[in-house]
Amino acid sequence: MSISEEIGKHYDERSPIGDELRDGQIHMWYWFDRDDDATLPEAVHRMSRKVTDTLGLRPGEKLLDAGCGPGETAVYLAGEFGVEVTGITLSAYEIAQGGKRAEAAGVAGRTRFEYGDFTALSYADNSFDAVLALESLQNAPDLATVLGEFFRVLRPGGRLTFSDFSLESDRDPARVAKFVETLKLGALPTLPEWLDLTRAAGFAVEEYTQCGPRAFGMKTKYLETAMRSRDEITAKFGEAAVGEFSRNHLGFFAPRKDQIGYVIVSARKPG
Repeated sequence: MSISEEIGKHYDERSPIGDELRDGQIHMWYWFDRDDDATLPEAVHRMSRKVTDTLGLRPGEKLLDAGCGPGETAVYLAGEFGVEVTGITLSAYEIAQGGKRAEAAGVAGRTRFEYGDFTALSYADNSFDAVLALESLQNAPDLATVLGEFFRVLRPGGRLTFSDFSLESDRDPARVAKFVETLKLGALPTLPEWLDLTRAAGFAVEEYTQCGPRAFGMKTKYLETAMRSRDEITAKFGEAAVGEFSRNHLGFFAPRKDQIGYVIVSARKPG
């Protein structure tokens, strides 16, 4: 099985429960503090807005959502900003869910979801005004190749925003290794390394932030919030599936809160 097939299988198996828990988005959450009363779907949507607002999208622009998940982010952006979104993923489940969501939201004419490997994009040079990679670069086997492809398909002046995990402390490496193994990460760069990779691909970095304490740092709050839905999720997916989903979280939450950060980087293709 190729790396792409393994990643597709990984998300086919894990996306359905995550999709249900987080209302169509399987990326990280954003809580301000322990007293923040936002629900899990609200906290995940908050992260979506925080990341995508940096793109400065305008009506009619063409956006590539690289690693689109079950499609809710693409649907939101098409409806909110009037952009045309192409969402790509290696997961058959996510492609199907994206299409259903777009149809239900009345934006099927401005969205499309298709199989796509971002290490070798099928699109012509200068095809997009913006590229979004919301927590998808983590699975790239070669970050330089993927960032190079993003640069190629963006028009001159086009924008890139990505968000992903970062290594904040290399103490207790066994915990980090379990995290990397569970998520099938291709790499876990530090924030400076993320910036160097982006610039090496030809981009001009315009903005970046580290919000790990409000993302991974809120892992205990996530667990408490998710547990409130356990009975409902178990009734829909079965005890075996939920048990496997929960066991996978052991590896995800193995690192200490200070070991894993969450970066948002915005850059532009010169021109």
